[in-house]
Amino acid sequence: MNAVLVVNADLGPLHRVTVQHAIRMLCRRVAEIHEAEPDQLVGVFPLPRVVRLVRYVVTRWRFSAGPPWSRGAVLRRDDRRCAYCAGPASTVDHILPRSRGGRNTWRNTTAACYDCNQRKGDRTPVEAGMPLRREPVVPTWATLALR
Repeated sequence: MNAVLVVNADLGPLHRVTVQHAIRMLCRRVAEIHEAEPDQLVGVFPLPRVVRLVRYVVTRWRFSAGPPWSRGAVLRRDDRRCAYCAGPASTVDHILPRSRGGRNTWRNTTAACYDCNQRKGDRTPVEAGMPLRREPVVPTWATLALR
């Protein structure tokens, strides 16, 4: 386990941090353990899985617009599963290739394994005969924080 979920004082998910960062938050007393791994310790603290902030942090800006596009976020959104073969994904594929005007947007990109990405090349999924197993969606902050 290398990531710890940070939730606001009202238990709304905010983001993930490393275990080391979570321990620093506990030492500074800005957070407390909400959920921990049983029988595993990091110093005097149980190994945290979820930490809750002591004070509420206003996050209105998070709900005014969705999260910005990034390769890592696309892989998290798709659970690192290839949209074509459902195997482990390591790359991001553009549904409408960039060579044809496709852009880096949530609805135009999907996680793909190296082999499927190479096989599809500069074609659309229909032209390549590779249907998508799921349609790409614009994620919310909460869904990305939970992955």
